[in-house]
Amino acid sequence: MGLFGKWSRRDLLKSSGAVGAIAAAPAAAMAAAPAKDMVVHTGTMEKNLFTEVGVRPILNARGTYTIISGSRSLPQVKQAMFEASHYYVQMDEMMEGVGKELARLNGCESAMVTNGCESAIILATIASIAGSNIEKCQALPYTKAKDQVIIPKHSRNPYDVGVRVVGAEVIEVETPDQLRAKLSSRTAMVYIMSDPSEAKSALPIQTVINIAKEKNIPVFVDAAAEEPMSPNVYMQQGASFVGYSGGKCLRAPQSSGMLLGKADLIKAAWFQASPHHNYARALKCSKEETMGLLAAVRQWYKRDHDGEQRMWRGWMQGVEARLKPIKGLSFEYLEPQGLSNRATRLRIKWDATEVGITGNELEKRLNDGSPRIMVEPTSGHRPDMMASSVTLMPYMMDAGDEKVLANALFKIFSNPGHYENPPMPTGAPASVGGTWAVTIQYTCGMGEQHFTLKQDGNTVTGDHKGEIYNATLHGAVHGDQVRLQSAMPVGGNAIRWTFEGSVRGNSMSGTVNMGEYGPATFTAVRA
Repeated sequence: MGLFGKWSRRDLLKSSGAVGAIAAAPAAAMAAAPAKDMVVHTGTMEKNLFTEVGVRPILNARGTYTIISGSRSLPQVKQAMFEASHYYVQMDEMMEGVGKELARLNGCESAMVTNGCESAIILATIASIAGSNIEKCQALPYTKAKDQVIIPKHSRNPYDVGVRVVGAEVIEVETPDQLRAKLSSRTAMVYIMSDPSEAKSALPIQTVINIAKEKNIPVFVDAAAEEPMSPNVYMQQGASFVGYSGGKCLRAPQSSGMLLGKADLIKAAWFQASPHHNYARALKCSKEETMGLLAAVRQWYKRDHDGEQRMWRGWMQGVEARLKPIKGLSFEYLEPQGLSNRATRLRIKWDATEVGITGNELEKRLNDGSPRIMVEPTSGHRPDMMASSVTLMPYMMDAGDEKVLANALFKIFSNPGHYENPPMPTGAPASVGGTWAVTIQYTCGMGEQHFTLKQDGNTVTGDHKGEIYNATLHGAVHGDQVRLQSAMPVGGNAIRWTFEGSVRGNSMSGTVNMGEYGPATFTAVRA
């Protein structure tokens, strides 16, 4: 039996405990149920409810990214959500019952279901600021005695916006002495993200918890992408809250999450959220999501995790075996670090000068192909970075996907086609030195910025002054074409700009790319 034959779809279902859930629905009950209550998956990758509205589904060899809809929920989760949809319940009673079960499963004092880990951050922050004092709750975000949240600098990230949403001021610290000095009557909470680099820092989780305890300040540990453990490791260390995403390794509903914590703080967090008419009313978690999350956590503590690890690695070994005959490829296995995204990844490396295709060209071919395949961001582009690589993550793949992925890669590497280097404008580089008044035309609204540029032949450097944030520019001008890049440092989530356009004397115009924040256009006039 070959490498691909070691794991069948039946094996996958067994490793996730899915067979037990299917068997739990008696045949007689299924037969007796009205036809309208039967839920059957009828779609294919080529024709389904998404293709009907012009959306192409993805074979996910990238991982649990929210932008590509996280994970695929377990069969038990789908069944639980379907069953829950048939009943009305009193929401406080439901959360009380579900919370007790989640606390038992996770080995902690108390728990609740949230709309993802971001929601858990928001609710924990409000609970730390206002508790369940109704006057303070109703006055948010304008009136608050505790208006600061301390975050170690190494833990700043795009998701700590959940702290800022509440109106709290973020205070950054880098050492234990700085943390002690910043703790005050204004401190509502300390936030820290669990990460392998955090454990090696001057402020690891246990140190943060110990120092915060000196002044009885709650500590929130962001473990969004991590595997939960029972008893919960962070609660045992003394954390006040721990937040998890449901839409990642748990394979719960994508918009679900789990907040573990001390009983009084969890009560206060729940008091802030829907169905209650408080500041976080918008964070509504349905009965379907709640019961789906509970089903996923129950299943988590039944799944054969060692078996899943062997399965995922076996899939990657199968991909390697398929591609081995192609000259110029080398293979590297990347083992998981910590508790997040725990699966062995396969990195393939090559020289595009020899193989004929760069990493970004391969990525585009996979994305444009049928089926559409998404991989981790590749490296390698023409003409100045021909050393290329692609990384494959099996974490969210289905049994059989590995064959499709291997065949797609084999087809492209075997017949890469012909690619030309991008055309380079000729002629002397246009003059761009000086101060420029820049107008950004966003999809909705307009912004005013300034460039102060220095030029040395084709090389351009300078300052980028925005309406709120500032950055350093670097780039090049070839002929009348200019390309400038910068990264504005915004609390753990830099705004990255790429300006590309044409120079005409004392004016410039072109396009702006801001990554996930979309495209825009710009015009600029030299002072």
